[in-house]
Amino acid sequence: MTKLRVGLLFGGCSGEHEVSINSARAIAKALSAEQNASKYEILPFYIQKDGRWLAGNVSQQVLESGQPLQLPRSNPEPQENQLGSDSSQLSTADRLSFSRWQSPSQVAEVDVWFPILHGPNGEDGTVQGLLTLMQVPFVGSGVLGSAMGMDKIAMKMAFAQAGLPQVKYMAVNRSQIWSNPCVFPKLCDQIELNLGYPCFIKPANLGSSVGIAKARSRQELETALDNAASYDRRIIVEAGVIARELECAVLGNDQPQASVVGEITYSSDFYDYETKYTQGKADLVIPATVSDAVTRQIQEMALQAFAAIDAGGLARVDFFYVEATGEVLINEINTLPGFTATSMYPLLWAHSGVSFPELVDRLIQLALERRSTPETKE
Repeated sequence: MTKLRVGLLFGGCSGEHEVSINSARAIAKALSAEQNASKYEILPFYIQKDGRWLAGNVSQQVLESGQPLQLPRSNPEPQENQLGSDSSQLSTADRLSFSRWQSPSQVAEVDVWFPILHGPNGEDGTVQGLLTLMQVPFVGSGVLGSAMGMDKIAMKMAFAQAGLPQVKYMAVNRSQIWSNPCVFPKLCDQIELNLGYPCFIKPANLGSSVGIAKARSRQELETALDNAASYDRRIIVEAGVIARELECAVLGNDQPQASVVGEITYSSDFYDYETKYTQGKADLVIPATVSDAVTRQIQEMALQAFAAIDAGGLARVDFFYVEATGEVLINEINTLPGFTATSMYPLLWAHSGVSFPELVDRLIQLALERRSTPETKE
């Protein structure tokens, strides 16, 4: 049987570069598992932090080592001590791929893409647009679903249109924050009036809690807004709520399925970047200890959110459960969640009866299914 060549695309230009490498390593292991080894051949493609695409031996080395490739910007090719003792393994195609906008020749060999790029320039529709132009199937949402799933303001507008309950929020532009001395104080007055304290300030287009801050006072609000504006021109401010943080995984295309519900617990003030990626600072509880009614409500809302942004393949949907009132509020959707062996998305499916190797296989089959539109079927 001819193997399907899977282009595993990882790394990227965002702050989640290392997370992407870890996700890719776990996916590669799953693709090499006994039930998948006879079906798939892995073609690794590594995107450096400066945006350059690499293939062949260099990309495979990063995948195996789990370490990003460090290259000085002034040096167009890797040095021997950065590639190992035998830099002669670098092929002509590898060397050509160091030209930032020139893709490696191995791109033409890919039958289906598995992009596992987290954050900007990875899950925001940009890479999805490129892969769409290549006319090759790829895992995950298309341009629309990816872009809406990345931009927290557009996402919340879609959720509101779908009738999904959310916390109160305000959309803010950088121009309002970095404005004349008259405009900024009025903006802060409006936030205090509409949302109160505590509130959370977030760049609209960054993942992994980057740039997020909790404000409990006017001074903290002003500082947080200024900091968020340094990351993104679009900022969202959300009212704080005392709630449990629950998550549900979605798998499928036009008839998606929802997993069991999980919970994130932590002792820090909120689920910031340090808490998220420091071992021992957060725990995952699967399944979450909530009633069957709450579980069903979250699963139904997760599927509604998936449809609201036209997501495809996979997504993790995050919720706030306000136990005091029984309210379930949708927080956000992540169309390319972390995919390591200890990440919430694959763990939710493992507890739902879908193993990691089976999950990866199903995602590839969903990519092929989504690409097979009536216009392209033979």
